[in-house]
Amino acid sequence: MAIGLAIALSSMAGLVAASNFLVQYPINDWLTWGALTYPLAFLVNDLTNRAYGPAKARQVVYVGFALAVVLSIYLATPRIAMASGCAFLVAQLLDTYIFDKLRNTVWWKAPLLGSVVASFVDTLLFFTLAFAGAGLPLVTLIAGDFAVKVVLALLFLIPFRAMMPLTRPASMPSA
Repeated sequence: MAIGLAIALSSMAGLVAASNFLVQYPINDWLTWGALTYPLAFLVNDLTNRAYGPAKARQVVYVGFALAVVLSIYLATPRIAMASGCAFLVAQLLDTYIFDKLRNTVWWKAPLLGSVVASFVDTLLFFTLAFAGAGLPLVTLIAGDFAVKVVLALLFLIPFRAMMPLTRPASMPSA
């Protein structure tokens, strides 16, 4: 169990820090490179939640949050680090909650709905806090980022389904 949680934690912190670095580099007028890496954090959260339950998933979120903010201050800017930390914490905890509430439905509902709803909140919070007043096309960036996150949430159902046998949930109360 400890090895799986260590992998989840290091993956979470690494993905968020890398995404905060990459969000500084636009692909075009409506998308940054960070939009392609950050959605993997939802996959990590959902697999952790499935395998270990919401309490352990929240622990991974909290520790991943702290590590990612510290790394991001050096890899990006303090404003991006703080905006990301705020958006990450709210969105990942929301994803954890939604996933847990839907865990006993059809296999794809919990990861898809949790990721899509939390991605929407994450995108709005992050871009507003990180780039408001910076002269960037915020509405365009928010729309582009969210669209990519929805597509990736759909695509990440494939690895989620493939990893389901490896993340058999222990019996646990909902928390």
